[in-house]
Amino acid sequence: MQVPASFDYQRAESVDEALELLRRYGEEARVVAGGHSLLPMMKLRLAAPEVLVDINDLHELDHIALVGDELRVGALTRHRTLLESELVGRYFPIVHDAEKVIADPPVRNRGTIGGSLCQADPSEDLSAVCGALHACAVIRGAGDERIVSMADFHQGPYETAVGVGEMLTEVRLPVLPGAGSAYEKVERKAGDWAVAAAGVALTLREGRISDAGVGLAAVGAGALNLHAVQTLLNGSEPSEALYEEAGRVASDSCSPVTDGRGSAEYKQHLAGELTRRALRRAVARAGRPIGSTAREA
Repeated sequence: MQVPASFDYQRAESVDEALELLRRYGEEARVVAGGHSLLPMMKLRLAAPEVLVDINDLHELDHIALVGDELRVGALTRHRTLLESELVGRYFPIVHDAEKVIADPPVRNRGTIGGSLCQADPSEDLSAVCGALHACAVIRGAGDERIVSMADFHQGPYETAVGVGEMLTEVRLPVLPGAGSAYEKVERKAGDWAVAAAGVALTLREGRISDAGVGLAAVGAGALNLHAVQTLLNGSEPSEALYEEAGRVASDSCSPVTDGRGSAEYKQHLAGELTRRALRRAVARAGRPIGSTAREA
């Protein structure tokens, strides 16, 4: 039976208290909410924090609100809440697409968006989604708050911009007129990690694509925001020829490895095909009346 190394446990009652605990224990402390990523790593001794700071009582971090031209999502917001949110589905169907295929109901009931993003696993769905949406992360530390783009938030596999004594408190998603988005995933069985996945977000302005974002999951590091594909799409008119070229560039821009889920060649093929599928759906959704995409299967 695999068990983690011994650790201390602290349950914070406010964000300020959580930050104080993180500052006090420094690099030896880790935040825990759902724990579905951290605890398995601790059991395998891939992570061995000396202190876990439980933030489940920080209800101020559990919110979804439309503020101006952005949707603000608290870091403690559960996957189930995101999936059931009419507001999220209205503006960001890509999030609902992804949440439907993340793990299983017990995980979605407890897992949080903050935990998913801070794990920074290249196979993680919401990281690819937030990369495609050009989301921003709000990070709080001692007496200050900073906002970083999702491209800068993820600094490599299992590495983020959250420093010692800091924590992710909110994710902000830009709400754009004429937007469409979609997420496509291939998995070996329901609830499994992706073999490969692709998310696309864009707007249509005068019949041309703009604000394009493309993020891939499970096909190597550096694929959460594919600049080459985004550059190709921006300013272009949607067409099957464009979709094919976008898929080819996406496939060439990723670097998967062969493992138990498939060969590198197969994953590269999937990266291209799933990018094409997500792009077609995103274009089809763009410009529709707000709310119509939330009712799609």
